[in-house]
Amino acid sequence: MHEEENDGGTPAKRGSGPVVPATASNASGTRASGTRTRSSGASRIAGRRGIVAGVLSGVAILAAGGGLAAATALAPQPSAAKPLDAAEAAVPAGSVQDVCPAPARLLEGTPVGTDPQFSPESATAKSAVSAAVVSSAGGSLPGSALSALKGPELRRIAKAPGSATAPGGSSGVLAGVVEGEAVDGVSVLSADALANRQPAAAALMAYTATDGDLQGSAAAACQTPSNDLWLGGANTAVGRSSVLNLTNASTTPATVNLELYGKTGQVKASGSRGLLVGPKSTRAIILAGLAPGEERLSVHVRSTGGPVSAFIQQSVLRGLTSGGVDFIAPGVSAAPSQVMTGIDIQDAGDVKSLTGESGFGDAGPSLQITVPGPSDAVVEVKLFGRAGQQALPGGGVVTAKAGTVTEVPLSGVPAGQYTVSATSDVSIVAAARVSRGLKASQSLDFAWSPATAQLGSQHVVPLPQGGERLLVFGALDGRATISYAPVTADGKLRTAATADIAAGTTTTLKAADRIGNSAVVGYLVSASGGAAYGTVLLEREGRNDVSTVAIAPGAEGQEKVPVTLGY
Repeated sequence: MHEEENDGGTPAKRGSGPVVPATASNASGTRASGTRTRSSGASRIAGRRGIVAGVLSGVAILAAGGGLAAATALAPQPSAAKPLDAAEAAVPAGSVQDVCPAPARLLEGTPVGTDPQFSPESATAKSAVSAAVVSSAGGSLPGSALSALKGPELRRIAKAPGSATAPGGSSGVLAGVVEGEAVDGVSVLSADALANRQPAAAALMAYTATDGDLQGSAAAACQTPSNDLWLGGANTAVGRSSVLNLTNASTTPATVNLELYGKTGQVKASGSRGLLVGPKSTRAIILAGLAPGEERLSVHVRSTGGPVSAFIQQSVLRGLTSGGVDFIAPGVSAAPSQVMTGIDIQDAGDVKSLTGESGFGDAGPSLQITVPGPSDAVVEVKLFGRAGQQALPGGGVVTAKAGTVTEVPLSGVPAGQYTVSATSDVSIVAAARVSRGLKASQSLDFAWSPATAQLGSQHVVPLPQGGERLLVFGALDGRATISYAPVTADGKLRTAATADIAAGTTTTLKAADRIGNSAVVGYLVSASGGAAYGTVLLEREGRNDVSTVAIAPGAEGQEKVPVTLGY
């Protein structure tokens, strides 16, 4: 790949085009006998607001019920009475509890719906969590730690509350970091609220292996649990394995119902409802037992009681050759517009030759669209690269049938990094597949990029160590400005740089490996101007490894919600 390095340790642009150059500113076991927290912005915010709204609704019902008998004895109000606007109640900022997936492992044969026993097989497999917590402007770090789901703390980041455990950077802001902590199970990043503001914190789990059936790379942003999650990109056809891992990090039992959507319609499966996930536990569901032979499968996860996190471990094995591994993470909720970025597309001719071979139809880039409602969707798909919009060979307008998963190939355009938008007349769910490798005789890899929310301010973007680490940003209808400040392992937030992105384009920035003697472990990213979207793209030189990680939502201040007394 062509790269241009910037000085000062800030990422370098890849390629040219309409993007203005950045400028400094201040500021593993036996094979299965069968097929065996922070989520996206909308899911995360909806989850937290949903909990608050539920509590307030309960209070409202009790208040209304207490006065019901007396109200019936009163005369009706005069018709001239003016209705009162709903009052707004301030809700204290909550803490962060982000759940990281367990390492990728092969399954031993187990009945569907039970918790399978895992055992590693690869001699080279490594799994590590990287995390960053950024202080307030006053220089206080929130109490924070990385812990095993059921076990002890793995790493204390900062003592609670408001302690400063790292040296200040030039901006006077502190950072607490976890630089590649090895893990062998589900882990949780926790961070306390500080000064009535949600903490700026995020983590990711990265897996790599150069041998075995699960060779390749897989990475996912650690996820804030929710009661409503959408995951697209699963595959239960021959040689494909999809395992849904549900984790309940709370102290309240969770009851989970699954809605499954396939190529020809919604899949009605016994065993998909009433799944109990106990407190501080993980339950693995082999999706082939619920929906066998589905070449494309989307999963809608709904829970009552405790919120849950959800990841799908997806892997491909073509004969004796590995086809890659990925952690499928949830995207934003169903909506008429969905945007995905970080879609790295290879040479069109080579992709066509590879996908034309038997068993390699899913080895190319594509977009999958799920229509959960009762009406068909007319969807317009647009592809934006560094030089602007690229026309898709099929024209870009498709009709997706209600209750099904429709696939749109994204090949046939010049190689490069892209942003994909899908706009519909009804609500849809979308995810895009990234593929690496062009020879059937080689081990290939793939990754799924879920639809993400628009970027705002104070996004903590942790990065794993090693490999090629790229920040991919796309702007759709208006020019956007991205500010990105490196976070280094010595706890400093370095001077930010900016990138100006023209409307309808995508730009890629290469993360610096080090600044001085300290490794770069992440970035603090903010966006302004037109709507912008971002993803971390991870690759390795000399290998076909690829992973994508959605940028987690930024920290929020105190929220206010309307409170209505009624029944």
